[in-house]
Amino acid sequence: MTVFLLFFAAVTVMGFLASRWRRAGDAQHLHEWGLGGRSFGTWITWFLLGGDLYTAYTFIAVPAAVYATGAAGFFAVPYTIIAYPLVFLILPRLWSVSRVHGYVTPADFVRGRYGSRGLSVAVALTGILATMPYVALQLVGIQAVLSVLGVGSSGNWFLQDLPLFVAFGVLAAYTYSSGLRAPALIAFVKDALVYVVILVAVIYIPMRLGGYGHIFDAAAHKFSPDPVTGKAPAGSLILGPKAQWSYATLAFGSALALFMYPHSVTGVLAAKSRNTVRRNMAILPTYSLMLGLLALLGFMAIAAGVSKGDPHFNAQLAVPQLFADMFPSWFAGVAFAAIGVGALVPAAIMSIAAANLFTRNVYKEFLKPDATPADETRVAKIASLLVKVGALAFVLVMDKQAAINMQLLGGVWILQTAVAMVAGLFTRWFHRWALLAGWAVGMVYGTWKAYGIASPATRHFGGSAAKIPVLGEIGYIGLTGFVLNLLVAVVLTLVLRALKAPEGADETSKADYTAEAGDEAVEKAPQPTLAH
Repeated sequence: MTVFLLFFAAVTVMGFLASRWRRAGDAQHLHEWGLGGRSFGTWITWFLLGGDLYTAYTFIAVPAAVYATGAAGFFAVPYTIIAYPLVFLILPRLWSVSRVHGYVTPADFVRGRYGSRGLSVAVALTGILATMPYVALQLVGIQAVLSVLGVGSSGNWFLQDLPLFVAFGVLAAYTYSSGLRAPALIAFVKDALVYVVILVAVIYIPMRLGGYGHIFDAAAHKFSPDPVTGKAPAGSLILGPKAQWSYATLAFGSALALFMYPHSVTGVLAAKSRNTVRRNMAILPTYSLMLGLLALLGFMAIAAGVSKGDPHFNAQLAVPQLFADMFPSWFAGVAFAAIGVGALVPAAIMSIAAANLFTRNVYKEFLKPDATPADETRVAKIASLLVKVGALAFVLVMDKQAAINMQLLGGVWILQTAVAMVAGLFTRWFHRWALLAGWAVGMVYGTWKAYGIASPATRHFGGSAAKIPVLGEIGYIGLTGFVLNLLVAVVLTLVLRALKAPEGADETSKADYTAEAGDEAVEKAPQPTLAH
């Protein structure tokens, strides 16, 4: 507990001092508070994106999935491997056009590219909806650590949740004062802790458990049919033929969705140059190696018997309990600090990204078109607080499984923004109304199919895999929705072009998509929207 609290106190101080680190030229502009002044170099961006994408929930959920289901839990490893080559083609173009036109959010780009307020607000609201449960899950990660630490065991609800209130208050305060600079600075500590803990774990814990041979034997035993009753287990050590479509489509769909999340885009747009983005897409796969090692902790938890014979053991506690059982108490504190700090960094970035979307694409677009830069920054700070309050309320009021289910649904939703985003970076062929209709079809289909999926823990939204139309195989509903989205967008574009329906104005040019920082030939100041 002492080690955990020391690390927590250290990152809290760093969060408040971050406002003095790389001091803003003009703190009243949203890109200074919400994008760190677009000034982060290769290593800062690498730590920031790593801290952003590989969260406390990743630390908890990936091994928990392996612990509970076996091979299916490893889907996170191939999807992060697939993602980076894809986004290497996409993100430098998004960075360039955003730098030229002063875009702060992905919805800003959609607004400028298609001249469509409706499509822009659809992308913005989808991003906010998908991000909210993601913030909540970071708090769930902190709760898992506190539970294993024995904190909050009082019968009084307030005392039980007091540590979470404290963590929330600290996170809210330093994010409000320092903006994106706070998680960027803390990410150095977070990522260093994560790497140290995982490298130690994959060497030290197997030594205590009798080696990897014994670990895999224990996993094989758990996922084998009961020799007496013949009852099949819940998971499998090796993926069966019936699960392969679900596994492959989930991995591919998740890869497409990863950098559609607003917090991922925020980390990219904070980079100081186009080459910084390209270099990061080349070196970020090192985190995929870490993720593969992290997944093995699920099998180690099986071999260590962390459930202690409890048939109702919560798999989300598998890794914290493994650390508590296997490590000396002082290093268990370091490991818990890695998870706790790993929650604070992405939660801060996510709340900032959601606040940027609300400020730029709802508040300024519809409520106060003549908002000054100072107005934007003030509203964004308040919105970031409200996002955290909403996430905290979600965790405290609703069942933890509901937060997990909503995060899965958020992945389905955010994937539906990919057609407009990715297509817009390469072509202006699609019609804005067709893209909006495609987005609506994908959202409705994904939500409807997810609502009909039951699980042992819930009647609705219990998973993200259902039968694929025509093919008849079980696959990821987010990817099926994406395909329907694309088909609708293509067909309606052909129809609308034949009818000569009016198209929105495109404020970008071809040169904007390859511009580098300081390229004065194309770089423009952001243009304020005037009230009519």
